[in-house]
Amino acid sequence: LIQRVDALNLFLKDIYGEKKIIKDQVVPEEFVFISSGYLPECEGICPPKGIYSHISGIDLVLGKDGEWYILEDNLRIPSGASYPMIAREICRRVSPKTFSSNQIVDNRNYAELLKETLDWVNTGGISVIMTPGRYNAAYFEHSYLAERTGSELAACSELFVENDYLYYRDYRNTKQRVGVLYRRISDEYLDPLTFLPESLIGIPNLMEVYRKGHVAIVNAPGNGVADDKGIYYFVPKMIRYYLEQEPILKNAPTYLPYYPEDRKYVLDHLEKLVVKDVAEAGGYGVIFGNELSREKLSQMKEIIKKEPRRFIAQEVIDFQDMKVSEGDGTVLRKADLRAFVLSGKETKVWASGLTRFSRNPDSFVVNSSQGGGFKDTWVLSQ
Repeated sequence: LIQRVDALNLFLKDIYGEKKIIKDQVVPEEFVFISSGYLPECEGICPPKGIYSHISGIDLVLGKDGEWYILEDNLRIPSGASYPMIAREICRRVSPKTFSSNQIVDNRNYAELLKETLDWVNTGGISVIMTPGRYNAAYFEHSYLAERTGSELAACSELFVENDYLYYRDYRNTKQRVGVLYRRISDEYLDPLTFLPESLIGIPNLMEVYRKGHVAIVNAPGNGVADDKGIYYFVPKMIRYYLEQEPILKNAPTYLPYYPEDRKYVLDHLEKLVVKDVAEAGGYGVIFGNELSREKLSQMKEIIKKEPRRFIAQEVIDFQDMKVSEGDGTVLRKADLRAFVLSGKETKVWASGLTRFSRNPDSFVVNSSQGGGFKDTWVLSQ
């Protein structure tokens, strides 16, 4: 995980800088510059300490072959770190003997790791977690992490730019400089003068402050180019290119219809593959070929022929089933693990993670936005 995140950070630094990986023809420019996650407004900006993805959520699955596979990388605003801590608190109350008799690593140090990361990139000032507001689905996590890291929780109305610095004004009308902004809103809403003019939850002139190095933004704007599903295919090549190492964790077997030989394979075997729209996220835009009628398969093939850059195709990984409590018994469900990697002075992996499971026994979709559940994740000390 550390290897992968280090390579992705180097890729982001390169893409918004010298673009050597494109010049050396390792990654085609078509997969970078037309990605919805690529922001030309971020060209030439080097964030404080050169870190782009401070908090990375890497989704893995354990196949029935015993191999761990990377499903996707989340480098924009990966969420869900608070839920394993809450699940652990509940489990400790329900079954305290389990934790006293087993060597299970305490997972309550996530806030400590996050604070270390925020402090490392702080440019001089307070730490602020920027929230779109209490009606956001993840507002609980925003407030939970703010409390545990000693950060201020602020909406855009409490943040403003003055003389090329970012400030926070609290309810006492006290003005404090902000050195690090952990934003929990999407890139396009961050600054209405740079991105979407109609944004009502952004901070005018924030990007000018960021460009001048006067504030760290966690995670950096423009990270979406590195977690684009089309770019996922190239991450093993990035590891070899930047780190001169062989990848330790495997990608799921992936095909790019962009390449003629891959396109032919995808069209010939579509009924056995899962196709993903690279512009979608959260479990949306995922199509299982074995669930399509003959007519729908033909339609899908035509779309792939017309828009090959729009899709990737993957072999269906047979997840290991996981036991989940339901009622008075247990049931089997598909599950994945979101591991959290924090990049500061060092790159560290949190010894826990968000284990998500499907609600339907036949479903491979575990995303909470589509009804997936979550459970405690145990990492043993030995």
